[in-house]
Amino acid sequence: MNKLLEMTKKFPQTELWNDSCSCKELSYAIENGGSGATTNPVIVFNVLKNELPEWEDTIKKLVEDNPSFTEDDLAWATIKALGKKASTLLLDQFKNSNGQKGRISFQTNAKYYQNKDLMVEQALDLASTVENSQVKVPASKAGIEAMEELTYKGVSINATVSFTVAQAIEVAEAVERGLKRREAEGLDTSKMHPVCTIMIGRVDDYLKNYYKETDTLISSEALDLAGIAVMKKAYKLYKERGYRTKLLAAAFRNSHHFTDLIGGDLILTVPYSWQRKYNGLNVEVKDYMSTPVDEKILNELLTLKEFQLAYDENLAPEDFQYYGAFKATIYQFLNGYDSLIQLLRKYMVK
Repeated sequence: MNKLLEMTKKFPQTELWNDSCSCKELSYAIENGGSGATTNPVIVFNVLKNELPEWEDTIKKLVEDNPSFTEDDLAWATIKALGKKASTLLLDQFKNSNGQKGRISFQTNAKYYQNKDLMVEQALDLASTVENSQVKVPASKAGIEAMEELTYKGVSINATVSFTVAQAIEVAEAVERGLKRREAEGLDTSKMHPVCTIMIGRVDDYLKNYYKETDTLISSEALDLAGIAVMKKAYKLYKERGYRTKLLAAAFRNSHHFTDLIGGDLILTVPYSWQRKYNGLNVEVKDYMSTPVDEKILNELLTLKEFQLAYDENLAPEDFQYYGAFKATIYQFLNGYDSLIQLLRKYMVK
């Protein structure tokens, strides 16, 4: 049996999502127990780049039917089209689980990460695209404020651009406030499924780059476990405090990012290429989530100031968008959106 399928059968609380809206890749994930998918402008750009012949007629029709479209209008219409098609593969799971599985995430425009109102406005529009939607909002201070409002309005959020224990805690607290506001007005929350991403591989990426500029000497194994350490601390706090938000691990880089999380009540959103790698692993599928990061490894990591910031649950929300991994990722998302615009431009400028 494939390792991912074995994991989802033995530990149904450890969900598998496909980190793409490609229907081919999502179908492979579903065959291995997958129950969700995600999009963002970078993902959509990569799917279009790889599957453009399948989408050219759709793009051309969008341009033809909407002569007043700007490039931005075309980009978001295309994002919705890809998401709609992928969402149909998950709809039965969504209906059969009362909204707890079978969702597809759409991501708000990275350009809005400092503006709560723009994020809320766009997120409400994206949420209306399909009934099994989830909306990704960056975990900046403004983004977390938007998450509370969106939760109150009945949108299941997916916090993204998130790397620190403090971000995960602030997201969960914002969601709780939003849920309680709904409940106080007698509004239903039973079908909502909020999640908070920790981009564990990008934590590793950032600390490896930071480490090169320090005089500290720590093991490569420690650097491969930095994101896992952040995730496991956040997970422990979530369980102790009874948050209704579910943690989600993203940005896979090594075998630890799969094996060390098996058994947890969380989501793994895994790119297709890493799904295939993990399915070939020779590893026993058992509960590894309850095993803490080795104290020696953790002490090594704590010699790095930037890891201390990621591990500290008291990092101030005002500082979230200035953390190095946040800056690197939001910059990549902005550039990825520009690449999507450039790819679509040739269909408008003839």
